[in-house]
Amino acid sequence: MADTARQGETEGAGPRLRKASWRHIGPGIVVAATGVGAGDLVATLIAGSKFGYTLLWAAVIGCLVKISLAEAAGRWHLATGRTLFDGWRSLGAWTTVYFAGYVAVWGFVYGAAAMSSSALPLQALFPGVMDLKWWGVLCGLGGLAFVWFNRYAVFEKVMTVLVGVMFVVTLYLAVRVTPHLGEAFAGLAPVLPDGSLIYTLGLIGGVGGTITLAAYGYWVNAKGWTDTSWMKVMRLDNRVAYLTTGVFVVAMLFVGAELLHSSGIALAKGDKGLLDLGGILEDRYGTVTAKLFLIGFFATSLTSLIGVWHGVSLMFADFVSHFRGRGRARDAGTGEAVAAGAREKSLPFRAYLLWLTFPPMALLFLDQPFGLVIVYGVIGAFFMPFLALTLVWLLNSSRTPREWRNGWLSNGVLGAAGLLFVVLCVQQVRELPW
Repeated sequence: MADTARQGETEGAGPRLRKASWRHIGPGIVVAATGVGAGDLVATLIAGSKFGYTLLWAAVIGCLVKISLAEAAGRWHLATGRTLFDGWRSLGAWTTVYFAGYVAVWGFVYGAAAMSSSALPLQALFPGVMDLKWWGVLCGLGGLAFVWFNRYAVFEKVMTVLVGVMFVVTLYLAVRVTPHLGEAFAGLAPVLPDGSLIYTLGLIGGVGGTITLAAYGYWVNAKGWTDTSWMKVMRLDNRVAYLTTGVFVVAMLFVGAELLHSSGIALAKGDKGLLDLGGILEDRYGTVTAKLFLIGFFATSLTSLIGVWHGVSLMFADFVSHFRGRGRARDAGTGEAVAAGAREKSLPFRAYLLWLTFPPMALLFLDQPFGLVIVYGVIGAFFMPFLALTLVWLLNSSRTPREWRNGWLSNGVLGAAGLLFVVLCVQQVRELPW
C-alpha cells in the first residue's frame, strides 16, 4: 500500500507506468487463493459462531493488512529487479539460516497437511471409494505432476477457475443462510466482546497470511512483470485479489453467524470442522447444497496445495542459487533470471517439489512426531513477523530506489502488521503442546 503522493512523484521517472487493466490480473488471484486454506475458513466460521457479526470489522482490516504486505513484496521485486530472498540475504546470514530451517521443516509438515486437507472433501464426495490416506497420496501426486513443468500461464488459469468455484460456492452459502444485513453492517464498528481478543487478532492476521505472501513477487515476475512500468498493474492486481479474499471471509463469517451462532452449534477445529459444516448444511438445506459446499471445500484446499507446491519451490530454487554464491551475475544466477521473467526449471525447483510430495506421505500413515510438531509450530509462528519487519527494513533502505521506498502510510501499516504478528507469534508458541 504505497502512498499516493509518493507514487505521483515517480510518474516521470524510470520506465513509463503501464495503465492498470483488468485483463492483466492474475498473480494476485494466485497468492490470495493459495493463502486461504480450509483451516482459515474454519477459524472464520468459529469466530462467526461465537461472536456473530461482531468481528466483521476485524476481517476487513485483515484484508487491508494482506494487501499492504503483498504490495510491498511485489514492489520490492519490480523496483529493484531483485528477488525477495536476494533482499533478505543482504540483511545478513541470519536470514539464510532462518529460511533454510523454515522451508525444510515447514515444507515437510505442510505437505502432509495439504494432502490431507484436499483428501477430506474427496472422501466425503465419494464415500467408500478409497481410504483418506490414499486420497491424500493421489492429491499430492496430482499436484506434483501439475507443477513439475512450471507453465505459469496454465497454472494461473487453473487457479483462476478454482477461485471462481470458491467464489460462487461461498456467495451461494452466504445468501442461502439469509444474513441479517443490518447486524452485519453494525459489525463494521470496532467492538471487542469479552473473550474475543485472540479471535480478533487471528481474523486480522490469519486469513491468507502465509509464506505465499512472500511468493507474490515471484509470481509477478513469472507473469512477465519485471520492472517499475508494471507497478500500477501490480497494485490493481493485488487489491482485486484481496478484495476477493475479503468476500470469502465475510461470506464464511455470515455462515458462522447465521447457521452456527444462533443455534449454538460448535465445529471441530482444523479442516475436519468443514466436514462438520457439510453435515449441518445437508440436514438444514439438503444434499445438493452439501455437495456444492464440499466441491468448494475441495477447490479451497487444492488451490493451497498447488499454490504452495509452485510458489515455495520458486523461493527454494532462488535460495539455493544464492546459497551457492551464483546469485550476483544476472546471466548466471537462477534468482536474477527469475526476477527477469525467466521460467524456473532448475533441479532445486523440482527437488523441493519432491520434498513437498514424497517424504510427507509418511506422515499420512503415521501420527506426526511430537518433536516435529513443536519445531514446525515455532518456526512457522515466526514467519509472518519476519516477513513484515524485513519488508519495512528493505523498503526504507538504500537497497530500494528512493522513489519506490515506503511512505508514511506503508510504514504505518507494515509496522502495525509486524507488531500484530509478533503478538500472534507469542500466543501461538504459548499454545504449543510443549
